Amino acid sequence: MVVFRGLFSFLHQTGCRIKNRLYAWGIKRSARSPIPVISVGNISFGGTEKTPLSIEILSWLLGLGLRPALISRGYKGRWERSGGVVSAGEGPLAGWREAGDEPALVARKLPGAGVFVGKRRIDSCRKAREMGFQVAVLDDGFQHRRLRRDLDIVLINPSEIPALREPLSSLKRADLILVRNGPRAGRVEKSLIPEKVLPYRVRLDGFVGPDGKEAGPGDRLKGKKVMAFCGIAKPERFFKLLEDSGAHILGRFAFPDHFPYPQPARKKLLAAFRESGVESAVTTEKDAVKFGPPGELQAGFPVFALKIKIELEDAFFERVRTALKPYFPDI
Repeated sequence: MVVFRGLFSFLHQTGCRIKNRLYAWGIKRSARSPIPVISVGNISFGGTEKTPLSIEILSWLLGLGLRPALISRGYKGRWERSGGVVSAGEGPLAGWREAGDEPALVARKLPGAGVFVGKRRIDSCRKAREMGFQVAVLDDGFQHRRLRRDLDIVLINPSEIPALREPLSSLKRADLILVRNGPRAGRVEKSLIPEKVLPYRVRLDGFVGPDGKEAGPGDRLKGKKVMAFCGIAKPERFFKLLEDSGAHILGRFAFPDHFPYPQPARKKLLAAFRESGVESAVTTEKDAVKFGPPGELQAGFPVFALKIKIELEDAFFERVRTALKPYFPDI
């Protein structure tokens, strides 16, 4: 498995090198969006809190009185190829099956933000502009060279350096590099351009129910017996956060990233829940959108979602503000 991952990483990096040179030589060109673009991405495989960071930025922009929109591919959603409007700034217009799990989550958490999906991100930006949105937040955008951006943000988890989508040299084109706090953070930061680097942290921020409504603080399940399941790229992070909350995990299930939870899987989880004698089941917010509205949930299967919070320094938001100043002098 390690050899396969190494080979896959090598082939992916080779493809990225070729693509990046085509852009560097001017053979390929990036298109300019009609609204400013803030890109959030990474260079490793799997999750590095890209969507939670996008949510933080969108929330901050809403607080400034701007109309931001998430621009996402809508991975594995029905609208990935055709494109679609998941939210026009007044709440969800579509569910996870059409939009993909992450855009559906953003539409539910931030009803004031626009959410647009589709492979052609430039078309989504144009549509967002037509509908009155002022700033595009491009989720998982670092490898999407077709769209020019005003601020390129890359998240790095030092523990994931061996498995990269792009070589570390690609970070030269990033404007801002966020390094997750941890034992290896200092060593990684030394190899990067200092003026581009800022730290970030991840913490437990409470729980929500399947309908997205608040269900208690971070210690809500302290001392409780729970069953945990998720379909994300790095399940061990989720289990660790849940353990740190004081919950006792008596059963855990890790499914592939963006897992759709077909009926057989739901029956398996329900049977495990009943047999284990636990008090509740816990999953991630991204997974929880697939278990709502409550009418889709099996009776007697209480599921809570663990919320995470990205903690950022004030300097981060000042960098975002500086990038947007040419468009919005008064922010």
